[in-house]
Amino acid sequence: MQSTSIPKAWEGVLGAASFIPVTSIKAIERYRNAEWSKGLSIHEAFEMVYIKSGEGQFEIGSQSVTVGSNDIVIIKPHQHHKLEVTSDGGCDFIVLYFKFMNQSNLAMSETSIEDFINFVSGRDSGAFIKLKVSQKNDIIILLNRILKEKASDQLGSELLDYLMLMELFVLISRALKAEWENSIKNKSPKIKELMQSAIQFVHNNYEREISITDIAKYVFLSPSYFTRAFKEDTGLSPMQYLLNIRIKRACELLDETDMKVGEIAHSVGFSNQQRFNDMFKKQVNMTPMQYRNSSKNIHN
Repeated sequence: MQSTSIPKAWEGVLGAASFIPVTSIKAIERYRNAEWSKGLSIHEAFEMVYIKSGEGQFEIGSQSVTVGSNDIVIIKPHQHHKLEVTSDGGCDFIVLYFKFMNQSNLAMSETSIEDFINFVSGRDSGAFIKLKVSQKNDIIILLNRILKEKASDQLGSELLDYLMLMELFVLISRALKAEWENSIKNKSPKIKELMQSAIQFVHNNYEREISITDIAKYVFLSPSYFTRAFKEDTGLSPMQYLLNIRIKRACELLDETDMKVGEIAHSVGFSNQQRFNDMFKKQVNMTPMQYRNSSKNIHN
């Protein structure tokens, strides 16, 4: 890939990540009639196909996938695949190939690509991912912008290409997360399994400054959906559950050690001792020192 001069303001943005998305081949737009079929192919890059109109049949690995208008299929690297147009009116589609590039040595990274797909899907996605979107969906609007920008070859196109691809992956991850949430609705065993994973995450990380967003990300759910599911499962909000764990551990340390109150506050995840004192008193109905003194009196 050729080097490009970028504005100073964006150097930090592009330098923050170890791997950045790049298109390895130009985005292309195709129209094929009902008699057309694409022979067996295999690529080192991701292949993203958006069906603008018409219908077709993909063979990806050992799976057969029917596609129609406003479907998006993302095929992983090194997967044998072919496409056959099945609608009488033909098929109109956009194809985009992309990889992730290691900024330290400009090498293409296969590991990062695999991690990306598994992360954004929140599950083992197999050889491909399929999404159904509307014609006015932000992903489709952005795909058309990418196509237009690649055809223009204007000043700053390469930088804009980076930024639009980053935006594209954010939008795809949101769509996949929404699909994942819809797929587990009314599946009580799966929801319970996810909530147990979240609870374990809280127990393993309560001493850190973690948020609802951090816990929700761990189980691949949006914060709003996760909060509702967690409360339905435990009867408590995620933050109340986290607070209970922290206060319980603080009580143990006040009972069993001579640590200072400030040290205990930090060890159970509070960056501010005054907030710890306030939360402790609200939960236990006494200050940390009052609790320690009362505990000593009981033991004596």
